[in-house]
Amino acid sequence: MQKFQRHIISSGATVKEAIEGLDRLSGDAMTLVVTDGNERPVGTVTDGDIRRALLKGVGLDDNVGRAMNRAFRSVNRRNVDVGFIRYIRSAGIRLLPVIDDAGRLEGIVDLHKVSSLLPLSALIMAGGKGERLRPMTLTRPKPLLEIEGKAIIDYNIEALARVGVDEVVVSTAYLAEQLDEHFSKPVAGINVRTVREEQPRGTIGALADALPMLGNDTILVMNSDLLTDISLDEMYMRHCSEEADITVAAIPYTVSVPYAIMSTEGSRVTSLEEKPTYSLYANGGIYMISKAVAAVVPSDRRYDATDLIEDALARGLKVVYFPINGTWIDVGTPADFRHAADIMKYHGGKHRGGGDC
Repeated sequence: MQKFQRHIISSGATVKEAIEGLDRLSGDAMTLVVTDGNERPVGTVTDGDIRRALLKGVGLDDNVGRAMNRAFRSVNRRNVDVGFIRYIRSAGIRLLPVIDDAGRLEGIVDLHKVSSLLPLSALIMAGGKGERLRPMTLTRPKPLLEIEGKAIIDYNIEALARVGVDEVVVSTAYLAEQLDEHFSKPVAGINVRTVREEQPRGTIGALADALPMLGNDTILVMNSDLLTDISLDEMYMRHCSEEADITVAAIPYTVSVPYAIMSTEGSRVTSLEEKPTYSLYANGGIYMISKAVAAVVPSDRRYDATDLIEDALARGLKVVYFPINGTWIDVGTPADFRHAADIMKYHGGKHRGGGDC
C-alpha cells in the first residue's frame, strides 16, 4: 500500500480546496478520498467530478460533499474478494480505499502499481548454503547473488509486493547476518522480517518458528532461489475454489523412454508401446498452506515440505496442484544461473502475479 496521505481530503473542505489538492497530485493518480471526522471514507473526488459539479452550479466555496462521488468502491484488507478487485481493475478504477473493520481508512492501493490484494502471509526459505554454486556462494548467501543488478530474492519480494502481499518473513541460516543487513531496509515497500534457523530444519521446518509472525489464514511458502512468473492470484483462486488444505505449484515434466515398453499380466505380454513419452508434474517449491495445517510443523526437528504433504495426505486432508505455465528456474547450478541471467536480461525479469476465497 502506497503512502496515501496526499490523496485524502476532509469532508469539511471546500470545492476550491479539492481542486488545489488535485493540482498537487499532478503526475500521480488524480483522485482524492474524502473522509469524515472519524477517518471513514465517505466519497471520492476527481477532476471530472469537479467539472460536473461546477456545470450544475456548485460554487468553489461550497462543501466538497456537493461534488464528490458517494458510490465509490472500497475493500476490507482482512476480507478481500480478489475477484472483485479484478473486476474494478477491468473497469478502469485506479485508486482503491482500504478500510478496517470499523470502516476507517487504513490505506489506499494504486491498482496501476499493485495488481491485487492477496490475503496471504509469505515465508521465503533462504537458509541453504548453495554449495553447487561455489565459489560464488563462499562469501555470499545464494539469495543475495545478483542477476541484472538485483538480488535473486528481491525478484520474489517484488513479485509478492505486486499482488499486495505485505507480510513477508525470510528464514535464514548460512551467512544469516548478510540477509539481516539486506532486509534492514524495506524492499519493494515491504518491511521484511527474518527468522534464523539455529540448526538445519529442512525445507519447511522454519515455518514453525515463523508462524507467530504470520497473521493471515493462508501462508505462501517458497524457496528463495526461484525465478518464476507464476500467477499467484490464479494459484490463490485455485486454492480457494478447491477448498484445499495445501496447494502445490507444479512444473510440467516430460519423460521420454528410448525403448519399447511392455505391459504385462503375469508372464504374458499384453501390449507393446514403442518409445513412449510420459507427461508428469514435478514439485515447484511453491506452496499455499492453510494456517491450521501449518501449525503441525514440528519445532524440534528437521522437517521437509514433502513430509508435510505426506502427513496431510495420511490425515485425509486435501492437497491439490497448480500448474506453472511459464518461466520457472531453480537457480541451483552455474548453468541455471547463466540461464536466469539471460532470461532477466532479455525479458526484463517481470513476474506476473495478482484472486478470493
